Order: sequence, then structure tokens, then C-alpha cells
Amino acid sequence: MDNFNKRDALILSGLTILFAGFTTGWFARRFLVENQTINADDILDDVKEQFLQEGPIEGSWIELNSTPVQKEALHTDAYYGGISRYEKSELVQYEFIADAYTGSILDIYKL
Repeated sequence: MDNFNKRDALILSGLTILFAGFTTGWFARRFLVENQTINADDILDDVKEQFLQEGPIEGSWIELNSTPVQKEALHTDAYYGGISRYEKSELVQYEFIADAYTGSILDIYKL
């Protein structure tokens, strides 16, 4: 401890402040990214891509504003959307609910 002087104390305190700043920034970025919704149009593009694997679609839509949803124990914000396509010469419409934070489809049903 005899060799520990003011310069060493300043370096140590500077490194401590630098580490604290880095850690705070990392957690702040992680919080912001995890609490940011996905663009509704990107989710609609993903759903359309899945439907197009089974055949052409006639139309699609999605609400651009997310709304709170509770499904069993899950509480999240979600987008509502829909797809229409012909199946056996008949126009069939589907609606879906997608998680606004992950893009995961929470429910899809035929009307």
C-alpha cells in the first residue's frame, strides 16, 4: 500500500466511473430495445409470406396502433390484422392477433 498514491487513486476512480457508465448504458439500451414495438407493416409482411406459401392472397390489412390484449395469463400489446384469399373458388377471410413486441402470432382464426 505504500506505492498507492493520488495518481493511482485517480486512475482507479476513473476506471470505476467508466465501468459504471458502460454498465448503465448497456442496461438502458437493453430496456429500450425490449420495450419497443415492432413495425406493424413488418408483421403483416411476415404473415403474408406464410400465407403465400400455400397460395395467392387477395388482400390484407393490419391496424397500425397496438392495443392491450390479455390472453389467459399473457398481458401484452398486440396488432390485429387480416388476410383474405380464395379457397375452392370461395373468398375466405382470416383474422390474426400478433404480439407487438415479438411479432409472434397469438391467435389466427377463419371468419
